[in-house]
Amino acid sequence: MMDEQELQATLFSMLPTPAYIFGALLFGIIGFAAYRYGKKMEQTKCKWLGIALMLYPYLTGSDTRWLYATGTVLCAALYIYRNE
Repeated sequence: MMDEQELQATLFSMLPTPAYIFGALLFGIIGFAAYRYGKKMEQTKCKWLGIALMLYPYLTGSDTRWLYATGTVLCAALYIYRNE
């Protein structure tokens, strides 16, 4: 059976890092802005990329590198499709 210190260490290691929280908030805000812009300008690609940017942090788990890599790719796609 685990003692209290081991349990606290295990639970603390499961929390997301500040870098992960910052990235999730950053890409969520960018996604919200892209969604609003796509809805206003009637651009479906921009709108769906905004939705993807808002929701993908829930699918990445707690891997910060995967969060930033995926967010960067989605932002690049948003930049490419911004005027279509």
